[in-house]
Amino acid sequence: MAKVSETIRGYIWWMYPRGSVHYDVMVTLILAFIFLAPLWINFRDKPVPRPPHQTEVLVKPDGAGFVYTVDAAAINPGDDEQMREELARAIEPVAGEIRIDRYEAVRNDKRSVIAYKVWGHR
Repeated sequence: MAKVSETIRGYIWWMYPRGSVHYDVMVTLILAFIFLAPLWINFRDKPVPRPPHQTEVLVKPDGAGFVYTVDAAAINPGDDEQMREELARAIEPVAGEIRIDRYEAVRNDKRSVIAYKVWGHR
C-alpha cells in the first residue's frame, strides 16, 4: 500500500526523472487528456452562429453592359448624386471604374429597400 501511495504522490508532485517509465506515463496521460477531453467535455467555446449579411455585389451581363445588384446595407441613401457615388464606390472593387447609366431600388413584400439594381458600363 505504501508503494502505491508513493507512486501517486510522485505523479502529483512530478518527482520522476525525465526518460523514466513513470515520466512517460505522466506525459502520455496529459496528452491523452488534451486530445480526448474535447470529445467528452463540453467546453461551450463554439462560435455563435450569425446570420450571413450579404454585402457582396452580384454581376450579370445585360447586352452592352452589366447589371449589378448591390445590397442596401452597403449604401447610405441620399440624393441622386450621392446615390450614384455610393453605388459606384460599392461596385468599383468588383468591376473597376464604371459609368452608371441608371439604378432602381429592389423592394421586399413590406416595401422596404433591400438592394439596388444598377445598370452600367465601362
